[in-house]
Amino acid sequence: MPSSPSLPGWKHERRAAREGFRCVAGMDEVGRGCLAGPVVAAVVVLREGSRLAGVNDSKLVPAGRREELMREILRHAEAWGIGAADAGEIDRVNILNATRLAMRRAVEALPIEPDHLLVDAVRLPEVRIAQTPLIRGDRISISIAAASIAAKVVRDRVMEFYDRIYPGFGFAAHKGYGTAEHLRAVVERGACPIHRLTFRGVWQQGRLALSAAEDLS
Repeated sequence: MPSSPSLPGWKHERRAAREGFRCVAGMDEVGRGCLAGPVVAAVVVLREGSRLAGVNDSKLVPAGRREELMREILRHAEAWGIGAADAGEIDRVNILNATRLAMRRAVEALPIEPDHLLVDAVRLPEVRIAQTPLIRGDRISISIAAASIAAKVVRDRVMEFYDRIYPGFGFAAHKGYGTAEHLRAVVERGACPIHRLTFRGVWQQGRLALSAAEDLS
């Protein structure tokens, strides 16, 4: 019987500590692949050895459980910060640069300054803090996984708020991702102010993707 995948642990945090770093933070973002809404980044400094059962890549954790884990993460965090870049900024500077902008804002929002960042794949050249980019970091580093959940919970709440401001798009359900429901709403209603117009033209992409989805149905 195959063994189940291991949960994120403290290996990378402890390696940084052995190298002399005293305040190690994990960072992750969510929302890069959405058609609408902000990209949101979180940075978390956990107390050494905190037991956070179930903390993992936010994509692997059910929504209700993420909310529970968010409360646990905040209880075990020495500090945390959130940063975001909105759809207009994404359109102006592109999604990669907007992601880095959101991450930089998250670091700036921390009440303490870390001396090392563990980051899920992305490097931040404008942040003068030692960094270790880790591929699939949210599945191997407890701090990055905690940041992944924090960013996801905050962004989901933002999209639920936008669902009330811009009804009819289904933002509370799909959170801005390109589902058939979302694409149909874009075709029928046009884009709203939180859509990312440079994502191959949201209207055009909506028509093409909806046509493909209906062909498969």
